[in-house]
Amino acid sequence: MHIDRVGSHLYKARAFGVVAAVLVAAAAWGAETVGGVTLPSGSHKVAENRYRAPGDFDATMDFFKKAYPPGAYPRKSIVNQPGVKAVHIVNPTGKNWEGLNIYESADGVRIFVLRPSATKK
Repeated sequence: MHIDRVGSHLYKARAFGVVAAVLVAAAAWGAETVGGVTLPSGSHKVAENRYRAPGDFDATMDFFKKAYPPGAYPRKSIVNQPGVKAVHIVNPTGKNWEGLNIYESADGVRIFVLRPSATKK
């Protein structure tokens, strides 16, 4: 009997379907995934775990509101000064990345991906 093959085949087909749906959704948002983090399409790596967003601060935050809904990914302001915008987004699972810092600097909007610390227990 080949019941295990049929079940295995259907399981793989379902898993493939879920992965395909996520990729299609990311493409529809104009997004790319780097190390488990969904970034706006057109983001450029500027240093290790640091990216320059293609749009302004508000457009970047709108993207992250869709990719990481505030109800599931808590946010807090990390700078409280006139003319400076910076927000921290927490990844509650901590899997692959702990959080994102999104901030506006003189040369554009930057995204810093906080990775889990190797020494953290």
